[in-house]
Amino acid sequence: MAHEVTVMTRQGCPSCVQAERDVERICAELGVPWRAQDVDSDPDWQAEYGDRVPVILVDGAEHGYWKVEEDRFRAALA
Repeated sequence: MAHEVTVMTRQGCPSCVQAERDVERICAELGVPWRAQDVDSDPDWQAEYGDRVPVILVDGAEHGYWKVEEDRFRAALA
């Protein structure tokens, strides 16, 4: 099954930068496409995710927030 990962992020967020680095590295190893979306670009995203960024979505469903739990993230993409 092909997966897609989205990192809900915010400008100026150090934790978001680290999460993007982790997701980029892991997704590159596994050949999984990913993208980052700025929560502040959409009022609905800001309301849903704004207090928990970074939020990692796998196939559109919330997988985790604040940091990438690498073993759990890899298992979700296996």
